[in-house]
Amino acid sequence: MNSSHTQHRQTLTLRDVLNRIIWDPHERASEYEVTFVHRGAPGDIRKVSVSEIEEVHRSWFLLRSQEEESATIPLHRVLEIRQVSSGRIVWQKTLRRRGGTGG
Repeated sequence: MNSSHTQHRQTLTLRDVLNRIIWDPHERASEYEVTFVHRGAPGDIRKVSVSEIEEVHRSWFLLRSQEEESATIPLHRVLEIRQVSSGRIVWQKTLRRRGGTGG
């Protein structure tokens, strides 16, 4: 995302970031990839181009796939969005620490 957008990225939700990449005429969805938890994929992680996302909803997005039917991916499974050319992370999931004495 260009510099005018990155100054506000901390306050943007994942949904906001995806919609901005997809709909902003200054952005190219093919320049970004989304990494998400995908059970059954190698390491249970899958990376796809944001250009493969058909729709973004409140709690999920619809992923277009050429090899299989479209898939609904819950937003809570997304780990990060990265600009491919620079490797810059434009959104990353914040991991919440649980209380307790854990180790």
